[in-house]
Amino acid sequence: MTSVTWTLAAMGARIAQGWRRAGDRLRARRLPTGPRPSAFVAWPEPRTIGSYTSGLQLLAGNFQFAGRLVEAPRTPIWEVESPSPEFTAEMNGFAWLDDLIIAGDAKARRQARVWVNDWIRRYGKGQGPGWTPELTGRRVLHWIAHAVPLMRVMDEGQSDAFLWALGRQAGFLKHRWSSAPPGPARIAALTGLVYCALALEGRGGDLGPALRALGREAAREVGPDGGIATRNPEELLTVFTLLTWASRTAQETGHQPDRRHLEALARIAPTLRALRLGDGALTRFHGGGRGIEGQLDQTLADAGIRSGRRDGLAMGYAQIAHGRTKIVVDAAAPPRGRASANGHASTLGFEMSSGRRPIIVNCGPGYRFGPDWRRASRATASHSAPGLERVSSSGIAPEGFVGNTFGERLIRTPADVSYQRANDLTGTWIRCTHDGYVDTHGLICERRLFLSSDGRSILGEDRFTAETPRQKARLDSRRSDKAVRFQCHFHVHPDVTAALDLGGQAVSLKLRSEEVWILRQEGGTLSLDASAYLDQTRLHPRATKQAVVSADLLGYGGAVTWSLRRASDGSRATRDLHLDPEERRADPETDQ
Repeated sequence: MTSVTWTLAAMGARIAQGWRRAGDRLRARRLPTGPRPSAFVAWPEPRTIGSYTSGLQLLAGNFQFAGRLVEAPRTPIWEVESPSPEFTAEMNGFAWLDDLIIAGDAKARRQARVWVNDWIRRYGKGQGPGWTPELTGRRVLHWIAHAVPLMRVMDEGQSDAFLWALGRQAGFLKHRWSSAPPGPARIAALTGLVYCALALEGRGGDLGPALRALGREAAREVGPDGGIATRNPEELLTVFTLLTWASRTAQETGHQPDRRHLEALARIAPTLRALRLGDGALTRFHGGGRGIEGQLDQTLADAGIRSGRRDGLAMGYAQIAHGRTKIVVDAAAPPRGRASANGHASTLGFEMSSGRRPIIVNCGPGYRFGPDWRRASRATASHSAPGLERVSSSGIAPEGFVGNTFGERLIRTPADVSYQRANDLTGTWIRCTHDGYVDTHGLICERRLFLSSDGRSILGEDRFTAETPRQKARLDSRRSDKAVRFQCHFHVHPDVTAALDLGGQAVSLKLRSEEVWILRQEGGTLSLDASAYLDQTRLHPRATKQAVVSADLLGYGGAVTWSLRRASDGSRATRDLHLDPEERRADPETDQ
């Protein structure tokens, strides 16, 4: 598409977005008269996970949402000056209610009641920024999940207002869920509608249509491999969590979810298991973080899907696991189009753990730390991947009107990504290639990885080659007085101590358990540089290190080999065991 075409498309999208927002506001303020619930007919079991520490911080007036902190002691939450639209959205989604309730004492419950009642008073008739289908769906999920402790500290008038507000939001979701963007936003809206239909008196007629719609959305969003278009593991967990909540709550109240809904859950579960590192957290690719601590294990347990193993790639990721070592490799093309708005240039990147300790990681998603971090985190150099110096394997749309409208999508991505795997008694080999540099430099990128059967040794080879006459001509056109340089990055988890060793010929990686791994290379030069670990639970990026192997292309190709070997086992603390027996029984693909 030309720049003019992109601009015209962006103008059309802006108009459509404006109409959608106007439709939401109009519906929220002019809801037709419907059944006004006077009681709960079911009390769905709370399935959300809160943070005790975060609850105490809220009580102290420290409001931390969307990576921003506002310190406002003795200030009602709805009078806090929001620093960003994302901050406002998280406040109106009410996930913070989980944190207050888990704090457990009477003060926390009273504060939760006050802030819920205050939202109803200020915004309950359709005012404010919280009336979107996604936020409304998430809000009612948290309200209904915690209705028991909330209503215990409400008087009769407050309880009536609470039920009235839930009824209005149920009506809004009934009419506006389809205006939510496809994916997690629409699934959140429908899950909220299912909860309202199951829990509130007089809303039962909404249940059948909502369950059927949720089944249709699940079938459309979840592919045959149990993945979603964005290839974001944390987003997949969000979809799985919402679908599991709706499924279990329906079944516990005597209702059967749509067949397509249950089939989607069965496809997702083995994929999520394959995307875990040894500590049980998710691998971090394409804008996804590690997930809320404990959420993945709890949701897998709630879903009750114990069997199933994902053969081949899981949502485009390859998993190798032997002994206590686990590796997850991005072995497929990045997302494209609308799904790539948060995609990363991470092709052939990997993360690796030993036992329950991550060692080699990606920098992670940077959107919570501002636009500069967001763009930087998406570059190939921010992943443990091979790439050309200062050139990413996928391009990112420039900032501006088009980027702000559609999101900064990936606009140049590898078209052909290959994956091969072989196993024998010595271990597992994988070989991956991509053509992400063919258009820019005429180069094919290849990575080979081997993990020994005892999990103590990783061997790697990274290669760039121009093979065809056309590719060689393209590479010649890019040469200048300065040689074309490629680099292999190995970002180190901040809990691992990295140091140059053997006179700069190796990097030692020492874990807190005293376990030591040694990284060596041949064919390039090795350096230990600064890096950052972007942890969404923190206010600022964590400083860490990265080992970088650099080499110049010679002629029409270049390659480096490297190895990562466990030199010392250290202590065998419980945290460093791969999985305990109970977890191993629940997770059959721990050594493949």
